Amino acid sequence: MSQVHLHLLITHLPIFGALLGAFVLGYGIWSKSDHTKIAAYFLFIISAIGTGIAYLTGEGAEEAVENLPGVAESIIGQHEEFAMYALVSLIVLGIASLMAIYVTMKKSSFTKTASMVTLFISLISFALIARTGYLGGQIRHTETTTGVVMPKGGGENEQGED
Repeated sequence: MSQVHLHLLITHLPIFGALLGAFVLGYGIWSKSDHTKIAAYFLFIISAIGTGIAYLTGEGAEEAVENLPGVAESIIGQHEEFAMYALVSLIVLGIASLMAIYVTMKKSSFTKTASMVTLFISLISFALIARTGYLGGQIRHTETTTGVVMPKGGGENEQGED
């Protein structure tokens, strides 16, 4: 498996992990279940690790596609820039989750505050990682940028004329 395959495979983990973790954490806060909150924190930690792997394999993926026809360097640059913000955000989320696990296990008076702060960070992280994924998808899925899908014949229009 190449870095390209690993990058494409792992990039979905932080997107869905951040979103699912936010829902699980929200439910844990609502139901006042420490076990549910801890499950969410572990989802966030796994998502942070996945983000690190995706970021580290990004350069190899870039080298594989940057010279292909139809690939715009500007979109790769935007994707790469947003990826840094997403990486930092998910690292902060992972650290906040570790701290929240600690205060939850210790039955600290900061448990509710830690869960609310972590939920807030997770929502910001989800927005950043989702935007990063969207930009990454535009690198090879040009149909998402123009809103037009070419007919099967190639460059022909709907009536079959050139």
